[in-house]
This record gives sequence, C-alpha cells and structure tokens, in this order.
Amino acid sequence: MADPTIQTFCCHHANGTDMAVTIMEEFNTDAYNSVCMFSAALGILGAAYQILPREEYSNNHRWLSFSAIRGRKIIIWLAIADLLAALGVFTRSAIWINYRNIMPAVDDNSSVLFCSISSAITQYFYTAAWIWTLCYAVDMRFVLSHKSSKMKYYHVTAWVLPVFTTVIGLSLLYYPDANCHTASSLRTAVVRILPNYIVTYIPIATVMIANPCLYHHSTKDLENIITSTSGQFTSREREIIDAIKIKFSVINIIFYICWLPNLINGVLLWTLWFNLPEAYIIILWYIMALMNPLQAFFNCLVYRRWSSGSERLILPWRQLESASTNKTISSVTESSRSTVREEIYPLLRSTPTNSINGYKSFS
Repeated sequence: MADPTIQTFCCHHANGTDMAVTIMEEFNTDAYNSVCMFSAALGILGAAYQILPREEYSNNHRWLSFSAIRGRKIIIWLAIADLLAALGVFTRSAIWINYRNIMPAVDDNSSVLFCSISSAITQYFYTAAWIWTLCYAVDMRFVLSHKSSKMKYYHVTAWVLPVFTTVIGLSLLYYPDANCHTASSLRTAVVRILPNYIVTYIPIATVMIANPCLYHHSTKDLENIITSTSGQFTSREREIIDAIKIKFSVINIIFYICWLPNLINGVLLWTLWFNLPEAYIIILWYIMALMNPLQAFFNCLVYRRWSSGSERLILPWRQLESASTNKTISSVTESSRSTVREEIYPLLRSTPTNSINGYKSFS
C-alpha cells in the first residue's frame, strides 16, 4: 500500500511511548503483510491482463471507440504503473515476512534502507497511476471536443511529477538519520512528517474531485453529439447514454473504494493524534492493505470494453489460428459495422422496402 503512515514505520524506533510504537504492539505484521501479498498478487494478474494485446471486432462511432483507440494507450500506461506498484508491494511484503523487520530497531540500518527504498518505488508508481487515471478523464473531454491527443504532456506529468512529490515527501521524512519518531516539538513533527502526507493525498483528492466533474461534462457532450447527429433523442440513444454513465460511475466508485480509506486514516491521525482510536486505525490499515493493490485488478474490469464479443486477446498460441479465421473475422467486422450504424443512427436509416403495390419506398 502507499500511505504516509506506513512509510513512517521505516524510521528507527527506540524504546519509548511513541504512538506508532504503541499501536504496532497490537498490530499483527505477518497478517498485514499476508493481506498485502494476496491483494498485490491479484493486482499483478489484473494489470498483466490489461496490458495483453487484443483486437476489436467492431468499429464504433468516434466517441464510442475512445477506449479502443486513444483511450487504449492511456489504459496500457495506467496498467503498467499499477503493475509495477503492485510488484513493489508484493516484493516488500514478502521480504518483510521472511527477512526484514517492518519496525527497524535503532541500529538496524539495513531494514531502514530497504524499507525507505521500497516505499519510494511503490509511492512513485502509485502516484503515476493516479495521474494516468486523471489523464484518461481529461482525454475523454479532448476526444469529444475533437482535439488532438496530448500524450507527450501526459507522459511528462505522469512520470516526472511523481519524482518530485516522492523525493520531497520522503527526503523530509527520512533525512538525515531516519529518526522521524524522535521529534522534540510539534513544529518539528509538522515539518518532517506533514509534507509527505500533503504530497501523497493531494493527487488522490484531485482525482476524486476532478474525475466526477470531467465525466459529468463528458456525458453532457455525448448527449449533444447524439442529438446533433441523429436529430432526435430516442430510447435507443438514451440506452447508450445510460450505459456510458454507468461505466463512468463505476470508474469513480472503484477509485473511491480503493483510496478513500487512506484519506480517512490521514484525517484521523492528524486530528486525534493524542487520543487515537487504535482499533479503528488498525482496521483501516488492513482495509488499505487490501484495497490499494486491488486497484489494478478492478481497473482491468472497469476499463475494458463491456460489450461481449467486442474484443479478443492476442495470445501466442492463437497466432496459428488467425490465418484460418481472418476471413470469418472480416465478415463479422462488416456485420458489426452495419449493426453499430443502425444503433447509432436509428432515425437516419434509408433502407428501401417493397410496399404493397410493388413500388420501392424508404422507411
């Protein structure tokens, strides 16, 4: 998981009454790491599935083919970030269980070094995943506005910005001696620990606020496009819009489920530090351990094309089959194009039919 609270565990812990040490005495670290490994394994599988190449059998209207064309590129980079973050969580938890101490002692420098490096890597890729999630929603607006893709800017933002946020947050936390739990004053604690919370939670909060707004406006744009294209807004068009709304809503809900516990944990720690509800905090840690890595697994479900039979994975052992099925696929594609056109333009059909008196008429 990527949370500033867990990252403070990398600091040296001397004997004392520090609140983190007090909570850790009631915390089953092996169970926690096992939950992390389980959810990270599912996340790895989900991200790997999302990255696999695939082919589509339908050629929808431009605004319906977003996830299959431009959006597919963003989804792949989101899956790569998810995959590397989940790998970081899995590796860190496995090593914590077998070799290192999740709570390093005063003289345990190797555990501190491993913990800080693994936390930085995990934090970096999760921040990149949050930014790619935002880029997907932003690019949706660009597609509907007939604007070109901004992939170069997306890459710069998604891969460079996390470097600064991760370095700033963790450097202030660990430098110079990784003794963040020995702060002698509230001011020192705020200067060393609070910045890491800020640079971690701002990207999460930004996605939670911006994405619902972006998807809401995108839905309005879709309604305008359909109305201007067909001239009317029938029940068939309404079904298409409702399906898009459901998909956008599920994308937002999944992100909230995965990352809202982190925000709640941070608020509780900073508002109730001297009277922490320890049992609730530990429950939140287990929820974060489960839900954070599962983002990759859930993303492979919500970002894929939802219509059955609209895509097919390209696997190595299927290459031999492709030559014999190309002709069949071509006919299916042509049929899909015709079907989709009828669904998108139900009021613009001009198919001649025979009337009762034998003359051709248009319906």
